[in-house]
Amino acid sequence: MSKVLNRVKNFLREEDGPTAVEYAVMLSLIIVVCISAVSAIGTNAASTFTSVSNQLGTSG
Repeated sequence: MSKVLNRVKNFLREEDGPTAVEYAVMLSLIIVVCISAVSAIGTNAASTFTSVSNQLGTSG
């Protein structure tokens, strides 16, 4: 039991823990931005393809 407590104490003293948390937060923010960008691009592409399809359908 004392080994576990010593490991927890060492983990809380070291700076690796907060650094890992900071990296995880940054990574999650980057993922959210990427997902929203891909979603916006997909929506714009779908509306563009629909518009082109409608124009091709009416011109023929």
